[in-house]
Amino acid sequence: MALDPSNPLAVPSTLPFGLVDFAAIRDEHYQPAIEAGMAEELAALTAIAADLAPPGLANVIEAWEHAGELLARSLGAFYARQPADTNEVLDAAEAAIALAVAAHVDAIYLDRRLYDRVVALNVRVQANEVALDAAAAYWLKRKLEAFERAGVNLPADQQVSLRALNARIAELQSAFGRVALAGMNAAAVLVTEVTELDGLSPAQLEAAAELAAERGQEGWLIEITNTSGQPALDELSNRGLRERIYRAAIGRGLGGEHDTSAIVVELARLRAERASLLGFPSPADYVAAEGCAGSAAAVWELLTKLVAPAVRNARAEGAELGEVWARLAPGETFEAWDWQYVSERLRAERYALDSAALRPYLELERVLHEGVFAAATGLYGVTFTERPELRGHTGEARVFEVAEADGRPIGLFVADFHTRSSKQGGAWMNDLVAQNHLLGQRPVVTNDANLVKPPAGQPTLMSWDDVITLFHEFGHALHGLLSDTRYPSQSGTETPRDFVEYPSQVNEMWALDPTLLANYAVHYDTGEPMPAEWIQTLRGSTLFGQGYKTTEYLGAALLDHLWHATPLAELPTGADEVEAFEASALAKVGLDFDLVAPRYRSAYFRHVFEGDYEAAYYSYLWSEVMDADTGAFMLANGGLTRENGERFRRRLLARGGSIDSMEAYRDYRGADPDIVHLLRRRGLED
Repeated sequence: MALDPSNPLAVPSTLPFGLVDFAAIRDEHYQPAIEAGMAEELAALTAIAADLAPPGLANVIEAWEHAGELLARSLGAFYARQPADTNEVLDAAEAAIALAVAAHVDAIYLDRRLYDRVVALNVRVQANEVALDAAAAYWLKRKLEAFERAGVNLPADQQVSLRALNARIAELQSAFGRVALAGMNAAAVLVTEVTELDGLSPAQLEAAAELAAERGQEGWLIEITNTSGQPALDELSNRGLRERIYRAAIGRGLGGEHDTSAIVVELARLRAERASLLGFPSPADYVAAEGCAGSAAAVWELLTKLVAPAVRNARAEGAELGEVWARLAPGETFEAWDWQYVSERLRAERYALDSAALRPYLELERVLHEGVFAAATGLYGVTFTERPELRGHTGEARVFEVAEADGRPIGLFVADFHTRSSKQGGAWMNDLVAQNHLLGQRPVVTNDANLVKPPAGQPTLMSWDDVITLFHEFGHALHGLLSDTRYPSQSGTETPRDFVEYPSQVNEMWALDPTLLANYAVHYDTGEPMPAEWIQTLRGSTLFGQGYKTTEYLGAALLDHLWHATPLAELPTGADEVEAFEASALAKVGLDFDLVAPRYRSAYFRHVFEGDYEAAYYSYLWSEVMDADTGAFMLANGGLTRENGERFRRRLLARGGSIDSMEAYRDYRGADPDIVHLLRRRGLED
């Protein structure tokens, strides 16, 4: 399939670092470029399979890595743009692309001739006829595993069934994302009486009014975010409105126009069927076998061992909040929609600090430059220069050039910070260009967030959770920017899912570095630094609410696990069984605590029913075991220093997926991670 040469994606961009020329790309350019890229890659791989020369490094591994440059460029551009600013054209393209990519992956990894060619190379390596360095040897090992996990050794009739399953699963995942986004937008709560909005700042009120006007409504519109808990519940004193927002949030996808229940059930059942076809007891076993966890049993053990202490702490927190509530509203029963509001009142009472008081000191530009970027400079020596003449993947995206301490260029960081109705919820990182030496490419990475956009001319004020998210996602960005690998397929975050969150979680720790805090926590209007006692309180209050946070996380992680570990015969068969399955799953593990909802309920759990965290939401906790251990190690060795940064960069970040992840961890840390640091951080020690 020839691609029109006028398509901006047809050839590598001439912009700095190969940044995709988004200004020249129209919506209709993406799909044909991706389709042409798939055809081009298949042709190149077919040539590798048909090559009669003895298999070696150049004509198998490096030839494979050269294949698919057009596809990588086009997919990278599309999946940066579409989740951040979609429309009907891009939604339709995404639905078609999801099916085409699923078929494309099957065409590669179910190709017996191509598999035999890789096997033949492995035979030559084992016979010492071909010498491979460590990265190439690891490439070969992982490629063989990928073929075998994909089903290349299945009989022909079972491969036909597998292709059909993969196609339908891809179709359903795409549909879930579209319906969930529409449902999140539709769940926004309209307020027509300003008195109900007591607790919000003037800027927040103005932003809510502007949002309502944008959607053709009169009044103030409170957006619903990805998670069960909602930021507005921290501050709104009107209990009736809090209940409306809470119920709108947790009721998404369970009935009505944007019901995702049927998709959830069909996906869970098809994934179970596929895992069985591939020889695994469940999707959870299939996923864990490829990660650091190694088995679904290991995942289950980690998650469930934390349930009892987490719920115990959450119930104790709930009892204390109930006492505060009894003082605030005598005779009123304490409910789930009261938790965040009362928690903030208790935080203010106990620490003289609450989220509303913090916001004026957490202004985006200051946090970004004096916090997030400054931490990277302190650790790795890298610097950031904004390039306003370059356009990112959305009209609001900003582009920064990243350089070494001596001025040598590294790559580009592209950031789109604010929410919009065309943007999926949450925050994430993407690669536009993957660092690699084989093709001579420097990294171009993106971060997207969903900060509420302030009225024109006003600063973006953040919550403390927003600050942590900014540091977290930039940790992913650093993983891509500081990659130092030969092959594109091993660059940056191309690691097991239960390892990829580890470097990003490590980066969160620098948000509390005292020197950084003193520089970035400055009042946006007066220029006054955050009071020293507030900073001390902020650092000392890290255990506050950990019972709630751990319990809501475990609720989501165990829902994901049980949707993907439950035998097919025991899974729901109809949409009307989803809520009962959830309730049973949570009760089974002791998480049936009505005051704390799972961070995501099934009907809006986009990580696992749209994205690639299927049976892998546990990975945040698995990674945090390593993160907490690393944090303790770094703090014991001086904290935010170039020495600590260089060790972490060279022994871990730079290696990407060119080495077994746990081997890289042990090389960096000198030992396996000790879970005691995680238990201590979350207040779960006995």
